[in-house]
Amino acid sequence: MAKAADVVVQCLENEGVEYVFGIPGEENLDLLESLRKSKIKLVLTRHEQSAGFMAATYGRLTGKTGVSLSTLGPGATNLVTASAYAYLGGMPMMMITGQKPIKKSKQGRFQIIDVCGMMDPITKYTHQFASADNIPARMREAFRLAEEEKPGAVHLELPEDIAAEQTDSMPIPPSLHRRPLAEHKAIEAAVEKLQNARSPILVIGAGANRKMTAKVLKQLIDKTGIPFITTQMGKGVVDERHPRFLGNAALSSGDFVHRAVEAADLIVNIGHDVIEKPPFFMVRGGTEVIHINFRSAEVDAVYFPQIEVIGDIANAVWQIGEALTDTTHWDFTRLMAIREANEAQIVEGADDNRFPVYPQRLVADIRRALPSEGIVALDNGIYKIWFARNYKAHKPNTVLLDNALATMGAGLPSAMAAHLVHPDRPVISVCGDGGFMMNSQELETAVRLGMHLTVVILRDDGYGMIRWKQANMGFTDFGLDYGNPDFVKYAEAYGANGHRVESAEGFLPLLQHCINTPGVHVIDCPVDYSENDRILNSELRERALSV
Repeated sequence: MAKAADVVVQCLENEGVEYVFGIPGEENLDLLESLRKSKIKLVLTRHEQSAGFMAATYGRLTGKTGVSLSTLGPGATNLVTASAYAYLGGMPMMMITGQKPIKKSKQGRFQIIDVCGMMDPITKYTHQFASADNIPARMREAFRLAEEEKPGAVHLELPEDIAAEQTDSMPIPPSLHRRPLAEHKAIEAAVEKLQNARSPILVIGAGANRKMTAKVLKQLIDKTGIPFITTQMGKGVVDERHPRFLGNAALSSGDFVHRAVEAADLIVNIGHDVIEKPPFFMVRGGTEVIHINFRSAEVDAVYFPQIEVIGDIANAVWQIGEALTDTTHWDFTRLMAIREANEAQIVEGADDNRFPVYPQRLVADIRRALPSEGIVALDNGIYKIWFARNYKAHKPNTVLLDNALATMGAGLPSAMAAHLVHPDRPVISVCGDGGFMMNSQELETAVRLGMHLTVVILRDDGYGMIRWKQANMGFTDFGLDYGNPDFVKYAEAYGANGHRVESAEGFLPLLQHCINTPGVHVIDCPVDYSENDRILNSELRERALSV
């Protein structure tokens, strides 16, 4: 016989869990004691939301379920945003929350809410343990669902009295499983459509972000010369320095990539998810689409593909590449002209010396500073558009941005998780001052754990993305200004290293110093977004239309 909390931890070990991120409460103390005796590392955070973001990012980077822990009530409610982040973003993540005793309690309704009911709409699975004997089966099922395509968040509630029960149940070993392969007739239909096309294009989305998929996609592109664009969460699946890379779908419309899609006569959409802003809209009688994914297409008024190839993406792309024969009639003259115009636009501003720093210069300098395997973790703000457009990802999962829930506050925790997964790689977190302050307390966690990472705070003393939208809609500038602490002193108060950018030319050497010097570094970087509207809304659209 064993205590139920011990069995929970045995199940976590059985699944290969390395870390549990979170904040325990009194209802978790049995589980905390079981963790103390385990080889699993507890990463104690300063807010449950950060723990959830870290667990989700761990899942995103490893494909294994990241695990977060909270107590009942307010601890559990603080995990809601992180659950939605993982659920929409396709990141395998488990939340284990505590609860008062369910068989006999003397505390009435104190702190009690229906956590499972709250989690139900934003998880793939939620369950309250009512018996210690059921723990192994429910744990195995939760891990299975978290990692099954499309990955996402799951939730388990462990009441205090159940955690203390005795049981002879044992963990259930994970089964050997493989993804189903696409049906041969679907492959044939896709190949025939491609053979008859004249100017096809690949659109690479988040679902393609797998090691083997990246390999076979590059083989297909190299073999056929077919050009490709990426969605924001598909960045880096194929090296964006590739001569057939046309650009990233950073804007909703009017960019060079939209001209490229319009010029194609067949769109091969790989790993598409309607969660992301679409890089194109389908219309009746318009360009046809081949959908290649683990799951069938979610039909929408603007998305109804003619051919669906459902199954393991890497295998499907490999089969299509092997079956394609003569593609010498493909003509990419127009698409390559669009590519050249986009490349010319992206390099503009890379050496702009104006101060406060302009976003084009900032993005270019971060790319110069980081090696190919270096990781940049973005929070959410208008700078995300500049990174999506201008920052060329060389490898998969080296640009961690969220274009699903698109929540603020995730940039620093996701960078911390990236450091834990890849301690040998340089990691930079880029946050707006608004997003940074939402979880800035995790600087203490990073310092306590001896992490080496750099946080670049883009300071404009207001909610810049909303201000941009507010101006676009013709409204008066209102309600978006705030004050900031002295970020250098703020970092030093946590035991981190604080730095301030004094000139555009000074940013790159300062960043290189931080990357090469162990410890947690915080860089206060004033940023000038005043030309965003002119460049992104007016000039870019005009230039794209003129190609």
